[in-house]
Amino acid sequence: MNLVETPQSRCLAGMSRGDITPPVGIYHRMWGAALHDRATGVHRPLEATILWLASARGNPADVQVLIGLDHCILDTQELIGIREGVAAATGITPKQVSVALSHTHGSGWMSRSRSHLPGGDLIGPYLDALKERLVALAMDARQAVVPASIVYGQGRCDLAAHRDYRDPESGRFVCGFNPAGQADDTLLIARLTREDGTTLGTVVNYACHPTTLAWENTLISPDWVGAMREVIERELCAPCLFLQGASGELGPREGFVGDTAVADRNGRQVGYAAMSALTALPPPRTRYEYAGPVVSGATLGIWKHLPGENEQASTWKWRTLTVPLPYRHDLPTVEETTRERDHWLAEEAMAREQGDTARLRDCRAQVEQRTRQLTRLSALVPGRTYPFTMQVGRIGDALWVFTPGELYQVFQTTLRARLAPHPVVVTTLTNDWQPGYVPPASSFGFGIYQEIIAATSPGALEVLIERVAEALSELLRD
Repeated sequence: MNLVETPQSRCLAGMSRGDITPPVGIYHRMWGAALHDRATGVHRPLEATILWLASARGNPADVQVLIGLDHCILDTQELIGIREGVAAATGITPKQVSVALSHTHGSGWMSRSRSHLPGGDLIGPYLDALKERLVALAMDARQAVVPASIVYGQGRCDLAAHRDYRDPESGRFVCGFNPAGQADDTLLIARLTREDGTTLGTVVNYACHPTTLAWENTLISPDWVGAMREVIERELCAPCLFLQGASGELGPREGFVGDTAVADRNGRQVGYAAMSALTALPPPRTRYEYAGPVVSGATLGIWKHLPGENEQASTWKWRTLTVPLPYRHDLPTVEETTRERDHWLAEEAMAREQGDTARLRDCRAQVEQRTRQLTRLSALVPGRTYPFTMQVGRIGDALWVFTPGELYQVFQTTLRARLAPHPVVVTTLTNDWQPGYVPPASSFGFGIYQEIIAATSPGALEVLIERVAEALSELLRD
């Protein structure tokens, strides 16, 4: 072998960035154990990053707009509204717009259903302004579109750790660092370059819950993602788009704290790992070729980056894929969950009256769990299956997958192993957070948090993997 090809894409691209930080005092409670309701300040601003992509031929029907938001979850209707608003303003269709959430738990729960809670009166105006802001940023990204090359690479980062841990005393599973668990440390990166050689932007695709900060934190925060972006953007002077991978059972090795310095340290760990991989990328439109021997003290074999065109680099194919995933047979009912919630509301009131802070925290957590379960149940599509709808695409040598919900790491590790050497960008929590967690069949029956609240049945993830792998293989064959 005397030639090494680096995965690349040729396309049109533009990027924009904007501050989307909610106002201090807005409803912020994301954790059941939290005793506060309102945000007391800002750790780092929340950001929106928009990547406008189109085929090299410039066909409007080929446009794909990727919107990265520093939010944990947004209601389905909010995401639909954002996609429709951006589409209407820019002359494309809503299915050409994908809204991917970083899943930071430091952003607060921005749902109009919580408008009656302390600070909730600020949620509606904020979401209205957010939509307008994203429309303007999308138009900025469209205006900035230029011919570009994308070069893909891969690094490693061990921030992400397995988080299904068996408590040694009770024997039950808790959601926390598992030293013996396996965690995907793949850090997939991409650098977008203008024709003059300057960096247009970068993409970092990594699977790790932004849950460094938990119930003790009262500040609005992008969690570790903020410091990660800062490291890369300081070095390359261009926007960095973060895309959350399949992190269903993955979280920071050190997490669930109130200290923002820990979140920044975690972010720098990912940022420097990403910069290492980005620094190693070759120039676009080159191949690494063996140039022959040179006689020196030894006979040396010389390799050089030489100009070379990959005929597949301009390939552009996207499709919408819907896979019906069966619901589990033992889903709780709205009536059952409502009764349990009412019980814990009464317990919360009693604890507050008695001044029992520890009991109050636990009761509030139980109420919050039932409230979220009611939200999940009411949002599920009626019927026996959930229509799991994704966007899958091929841009040059790379494959892109945008899915709703929260998938386990086996989703991305399996796809990448089967489809190598093509880079596979896997982005979850896109366009909807339903149906929530989709764990593998092997994780059911142990009382693990993600399994308990999962809406789909055992085996659903395995079906999804096969269907997506088949769809991506078709994109490569066509």
